[in-house]
Amino acid sequence: MIVDPLTLLAFVPAALALNLTPGADMLFCLGQGLRSGPKSAVAASAGISAGAFVHTGAAGLGLGALIAALPWAFDAIRWLGVAYLLWLALQALRGGAHSENLVSIQPAQAFRDGLMVNLTNPKVILFVLAFVPQFVSPEKGDVLAQFLIFGAVLSLGGFLINAVVGVFAGGVGRQLTGSPVFARWLGRVSAGIFTALALRLALLQKG
Repeated sequence: MIVDPLTLLAFVPAALALNLTPGADMLFCLGQGLRSGPKSAVAASAGISAGAFVHTGAAGLGLGALIAALPWAFDAIRWLGVAYLLWLALQALRGGAHSENLVSIQPAQAFRDGLMVNLTNPKVILFVLAFVPQFVSPEKGDVLAQFLIFGAVLSLGGFLINAVVGVFAGGVGRQLTGSPVFARWLGRVSAGIFTALALRLALLQKG
């Protein structure tokens, strides 16, 4: 087998523990759920997981290490992510001004947003490079295949957990959107979450 069963058995609980740790991905799905409902939250979680899988594949090809070694590439990705999150915050504020606009984000767009937010977060690149190689055994053969297997496990766990968080938030948001006052506040809360994530990313230090 490309991946030793015992190694995979050790990887699964470690990955699950990391997935359960509240972080930027979970907060993003929470914000999407509040803003646009359960379906969009699940789609956003799928987009984030797809991005994480892409990062893992890139790490297996050596691209992740290259980006991490180039300060200008790292910063370019980081500031692109900051700009995108701030744009999402602005959209949430505009949508919250009118309750009928609060659920305007469709699942396809939520998927794209989740994918973009994950791909433009260089912290994910550093995380993948620090965590996954600990379980990769070059002597077992195809290193890229091993990265992809571990990436699939990590992405699936993250999808399920973040989707549950987003669905719960979406249920709360749906109950409150009948009131224009609550609609405005939900828009502000979502915008606050996206802005906080942008600030967190802006302050991220490579080292």
